[in-house]
Amino acid sequence: MKNQKGFSLIELLIVVVIIGIIAAIAIPNLLAARRSANEGSAISSLRTTHGAEMTYQATTGAGNYGTLANLMAGNLVDSVLGVGTKSGYTFTVSTQPLGPGTPATFAASAVPVTATGITQTGTRDFGISTDGVLYQGAAGTITHAGGVLSGGSPLNN
Repeated sequence: MKNQKGFSLIELLIVVVIIGIIAAIAIPNLLAARRSANEGSAISSLRTTHGAEMTYQATTGAGNYGTLANLMAGNLVDSVLGVGTKSGYTFTVSTQPLGPGTPATFAASAVPVTATGITQTGTRDFGISTDGVLYQGAAGTITHAGGVLSGGSPLNN
């Protein structure tokens, strides 16, 4: 009789099946946590953008608000946010300059880079405007033009 040491094929297959079950449970939760972290980052980045816009308007903007490039050039936002894509979201800003009898305004939005499928980076759009109220909506519902934000509902925070 030979003295064989090691695992049998059945034992190895059982271990592989157990690892597969654990992965099937863990991977969806990991993806959901990543989406949630991206959304939290987008909210924080929009609040940073709002503060940067207020600083820009009061200092170098001569009463007007700036684009992301203006804010980055003034060292008011970091270079990642200033380029317009951060943590799976695309950021855009529109402005309305100061005019006779009209105040300057701005609106900024964060839209997921990928809004559907297993690789989605977020499920909601976010927006903020001159008044500082943060809005949220399903992907594709928040828009802005000429410094005016439209769509979504206020985020309860």
